[in-house]
Amino acid sequence: MTPQESAYAPLLDEDKITYKDSTYEIVSKVAYLIGVPTRIFQNDYEPPKLEVYEKLERDESARIIRHLCIIRTAIERNFKRINEKMRMEYRTILSLPEYVPPESINQLNADGVKFIKKSSTLLCHHIIEINKEISNRINNCKKLFPLWINWQYIKELFLMPDGLSEDGTKEAADLYYAHFLCYPYQMYINWIPQDVGNILYNDKKFVSKLYQWHNDYFTEYSKVSDAGSYIKGSIYEFISSSEKVVVVVDCENSDPYKLCATLKNLDYQYTQKIASIILFDDVHAASAWRILDSFTQIPVEHMMIERVKQNKSLVDVMLISRTCQEHYKNNVDSFIIVSSDSDYWGLISSLSEARFLVMVERDNCGADLKNALLNAGVFYCYIDDFYSGNSEDIKHSALFMEMYRYIDRAVRLNINDMFDDALRNTRIELSSAEKKQFISQYIKTMQMTIDESGDVVLKFKRT
Repeated sequence: MTPQESAYAPLLDEDKITYKDSTYEIVSKVAYLIGVPTRIFQNDYEPPKLEVYEKLERDESARIIRHLCIIRTAIERNFKRINEKMRMEYRTILSLPEYVPPESINQLNADGVKFIKKSSTLLCHHIIEINKEISNRINNCKKLFPLWINWQYIKELFLMPDGLSEDGTKEAADLYYAHFLCYPYQMYINWIPQDVGNILYNDKKFVSKLYQWHNDYFTEYSKVSDAGSYIKGSIYEFISSSEKVVVVVDCENSDPYKLCATLKNLDYQYTQKIASIILFDDVHAASAWRILDSFTQIPVEHMMIERVKQNKSLVDVMLISRTCQEHYKNNVDSFIIVSSDSDYWGLISSLSEARFLVMVERDNCGADLKNALLNAGVFYCYIDDFYSGNSEDIKHSALFMEMYRYIDRAVRLNINDMFDDALRNTRIELSSAEKKQFISQYIKTMQMTIDESGDVVLKFKRT
């Protein structure tokens, strides 16, 4: 690998501090799509991850964009040489494998993409055709990126400004040549080149810079970073040195999505030793707690705590009682408490023979509790620090669950009852065969539309 193919700019020392504990999911996907060479993914010392490459290789939409970008960059890099061969020797880009990778052209042909037109008499015309294909297809890759990232910002990286004109392609080429080493792994993207080190260094740096380029600010850093090795190592050590571990969760004072993210980002080699997760839920807690067991391999026990008085929760009483029972009756020696409530300090201080690890939320845990835990030698960590970019699945499941419940409450429509009512009111008599045909032709083809105010409108399809 040449120095130019590696981190095209020297690794900045501040990157190691500012962007530490980041993830590499987004940069790996961007690197794949813009055509970063496979060997970069295979190198353990480069940011793009091979597992992401292998996953996207199986996605036709991603594969097409990748090879279009590879060919576009290859032409830009070797424009003068290719242009001279075409003009002086009447060669085509198909006969110049030393400049235009034939494997990319072959892959595009296999995927049904043919950008080479007979009318493309000039080399820049090939760039224009590639730009058309990318522009028409890039939205097919939107599904590869999570909802929390601004897709428009990602999309613009692939769209050459004024790229459907000869002048636009020339301006882009001039900018690319002038700042060749500032482009990520020298692959063409649409940006204003800056000497800021490797923009694909990790997700935290890339997303921060991406938003800055659009005069915007990215603040949801838990989406692009994970808890550090010290935090995870302390949790693993706590579990490993325990005989039996149970997680007790105060659902009123914790976040189901953050806890799900925490569990998903801990090594199953250690978490499989956890005997169970006991959820102490209240009617006012988030409904997503009801589906947590679908997103972890650890057995989950769900305890719904009824209220004697509507303004008084009994979750803390039941949690303390059950924890004592687990310790004395079921021989649980270690507990992971998930709650930001200081009420549980009494439990921790009274069960002197038990071991505790506490998971809290940064903004909801007071200084007094943290100081008490620190002075008692009880390790605590923030569930906010764990990578939450992969928690969309539980959020979507929770949303769909609640929307189905809303639909069940709001919509009571039976098409047979509706049709019978219409027949009675119109005093129209139809045979069984006519009824069946009418329902099949007009009612079962009913269409739903949503107006600008969000109201659902049902319409019959009439010929």
